[in-house]
Amino acid sequence: MSQLFTGRRAAAALVTAALLVPLTACGGNDAKKDEGATKSGSAAKADLTVLAASSLTDVFKKAGAVYEKEHPGTKVNFSFAGSQELAAQVKNGAPADALVTADTKTMDGLRADAGKPTVIAKNRLVIVTGAGNPKKIAQLKDLTAGKLKVVLAASQVPVGRYSKQVLDAQKLTVKPVSQEPNVRAVLSKVELGEADAGLVYRTDAATAPDKVAAVAIPDAQNAVASYPAATLKSSHHSAAAAAFVTWLSTPEAQKILRQAGFQKP
Repeated sequence: MSQLFTGRRAAAALVTAALLVPLTACGGNDAKKDEGATKSGSAAKADLTVLAASSLTDVFKKAGAVYEKEHPGTKVNFSFAGSQELAAQVKNGAPADALVTADTKTMDGLRADAGKPTVIAKNRLVIVTGAGNPKKIAQLKDLTAGKLKVVLAASQVPVGRYSKQVLDAQKLTVKPVSQEPNVRAVLSKVELGEADAGLVYRTDAATAPDKVAAVAIPDAQNAVASYPAATLKSSHHSAAAAAFVTWLSTPEAQKILRQAGFQKP
């Protein structure tokens, strides 16, 4: 009787083990699938933060919408400011995935924090005036007029450095009524009538055609601004960040930049 009971118990154990093997195997596959789905899902549904120069505000909002449409589940959040402010944020450990500055100098100072940069666009300066150009400004030399209220960006800002470079090359001395933290602040001063003129990128002037007028600066007297883009080493979505930075050089993204007035890199 004892042997019969022992035999039945052993048989039951074998049956149970046989049933558990396929279940375990199935569970193992499901676990691997879930892990794979999580990994692919995290990349596909990455919530990216991109730090970008102020002059990219309008065009990047448009480009970001196009990118999100092409990459369902991906959200691109932009933080716009002067390049020097963005650099400070990166150095202070602000959570972000990619960076686009309005000059190579700022990006070069972040080699320990960013990946290899790629220039995605270029830009040039223009003189911006009130709508209709009421002061009849025609050239850089006109900005030296004593009664003229001129606003420039601070020298720490890329557009401020470019402005100084342009004016110094022509040996012109301009005393600004204020020095602003980014190019959009310069544009705003002129838009609001708080200044008669200023130096901004031509793409910024193009965003407010009804409020300001743009006076071209000859190429021989102008400066060329380069916009490098790079991933940040602290990113928690490195693959998705790299994909977005790479996309900025694609024909589709470049078309959006050209339409906004940016030049080829």
